[in-house]
Amino acid sequence: MALFGGERDISLFRNLNRELVNDIVQQQLGIYKLELSATTSNIYGESMEKTYRDPVLINGLIVRGDQNITDDDFGPDLKRDFKFSVLRADLVDVDLVCEIGDIVLWNDLYFEVHQIVENQFFVGKNPDYAYGDNEYLKKFGTSLSINLDAHLVRPEVVGIKQTRL
Repeated sequence: MALFGGERDISLFRNLNRELVNDIVQQQLGIYKLELSATTSNIYGESMEKTYRDPVLINGLIVRGDQNITDDDFGPDLKRDFKFSVLRADLVDVDLVCEIGDIVLWNDLYFEVHQIVENQFFVGKNPDYAYGDNEYLKKFGTSLSINLDAHLVRPEVVGIKQTRL
């Protein structure tokens, strides 16, 4: 029988996380969703020009990776990986589902999401995978945050023009 991780516990941690991220840290990100219906593709499902929706502003936490400069036949190029962590409850509030290929705008830099990690569960329990017919266990645990692993891209590569947010 589970004792911790019920709805009241989840609500407490959700509110504490929201206060920390939204009121204290206040690090805003703009997330551009890829608009597949407006993007034309070739017979291989590839597209040279992608269309994105207007950005959705959301608060999050940022882990900056090291800068790496590579030099090849085309000249020097800056590479940098970032990890953006956002609260799952905030994404639900703005009806946003992050996917690979989305663009994150932060500090006038653009990052393309190449991996999404959602494995931080409250008290280690995922209510979607309560095995058996035990409905009681489905009331415990939840996903708190989503990590977006992204890499730096040039705005001209993704075809986004800077607009006011």
